[in-house]
Amino acid sequence: MESKEGTTMETSSSKFVSPRLQRIAKLAREAPGMVFTTLNPALDLALLKEAYRRTRKDGATGVDGRTAAEYSEHLEENLRSLLDRAKSGLYRAPPVRRVHIPKDKAGETRPLGIPTFEDKVLQRAVAMVLEAVFEVDFHPFSYGFRPGRSAHQLLEDLRQQMQSQWGGWVLEADIRKFFDSVDHQRFREVLARRVRDGVITRLIGKWLKAGVFESGQVSYPERGTPQGGVISPLLANIFLHEVLDEWWVRDVLPRLRRGRHLYRYADDFVAVFLDEGDARRVMEVLPKRFEKYGLTIHPDKTRLVRFKAPRKDGSGPEPGMFDLLGFTHRWQRSRKGVWVVRKVTAPNRFRRGLSRLSQWLRKARYLPIGVQRDGLVRRLHGHYGYYGLTGNSQALGRFRWAALSLWRHWLRRRSQRAPMPWDRFKRLLRHHPVPPARAVHSIYARAATR
Repeated sequence: MESKEGTTMETSSSKFVSPRLQRIAKLAREAPGMVFTTLNPALDLALLKEAYRRTRKDGATGVDGRTAAEYSEHLEENLRSLLDRAKSGLYRAPPVRRVHIPKDKAGETRPLGIPTFEDKVLQRAVAMVLEAVFEVDFHPFSYGFRPGRSAHQLLEDLRQQMQSQWGGWVLEADIRKFFDSVDHQRFREVLARRVRDGVITRLIGKWLKAGVFESGQVSYPERGTPQGGVISPLLANIFLHEVLDEWWVRDVLPRLRRGRHLYRYADDFVAVFLDEGDARRVMEVLPKRFEKYGLTIHPDKTRLVRFKAPRKDGSGPEPGMFDLLGFTHRWQRSRKGVWVVRKVTAPNRFRRGLSRLSQWLRKARYLPIGVQRDGLVRRLHGHYGYYGLTGNSQALGRFRWAALSLWRHWLRRRSQRAPMPWDRFKRLLRHHPVPPARAVHSIYARAATR
């Protein structure tokens, strides 16, 4: 795991070392209260090249319709032009193309922003500069979109903590439409406590003000972070570091009695308490804290859950359940009869995954069977890659079975003359097998390799 002392920018295929970013990180670590006014020299051609390398090349195009392949035809020239425009103030943040993707409920969608490829490259470069400053400030209980940290790490740390203390009281909170609700002025005030470089802050301001292109028209939201922007998760971490994390450490912890922990992944978080009184006091003041920064804690989706481990004989009050990062957490007996915390796919995420898969199968039903099978397997592997945790095998198996049923359904729909009864579909699966579900992140597999 990358530590706060780490200053090396690491990617999956190689390491990128920027002496300027190293110096920034060193200063940030040694002077926690320092305000950086000269960061833009780190925004150089080498950094843009690395940002380009890290940017996905197969994503959808933005409002300019320019693909990554087209941009790379004159890469050096394009990046030099981008750098000049960014430094001189001539860069104009293009509107974000908005599309809508389905949610778990039929007919409901959620908006998705698609920036231009060039905008993604510049956002990633600026994010790398900001990361050198803020990564040393962020607390260990913040896991989202940080080097060497992941949702699975948070989930495992939470599980271990719960089992070590036999549960507790869980404050399950929800920030209403966080990414659409960030107040620009309040965010600038938070950012200025650490960063006042004119080039960097001007670029961030342009991204905050960039319009949204939808149905042939451009609108300009007065709140929110850049939709679909590469830099949005980092901006969210910077803002919530002040709104929640610093407040938790500075003002909340000293006033609590015992056993309290916070776990945050971007705008998703839970707080765990041993003392019910502590939990209720924090639950009462939490909305006021967020209102101070223009945010709203959803009253209907925020609740206190009694998550105490059952007695050995199973008697006593039934423990509650709570959702976090797509998993429902609950107490369940292990094969040895011991009560353990299990994480199973949350019902809404289960339905959402099948809804997306069904839409793809509908569009792909006229493709060759082998092509459909390969696409289905890739999507199932993607599902297992996130939800494939120890203890979630039943939900993984049910998802695979439902996926196969959907495949058969859309194969039947492509021709009324050639129905697809189950015996014929089983013969098809023998020729085009779909691998069984598996727990990719098995704690037993990890233990065997130690």
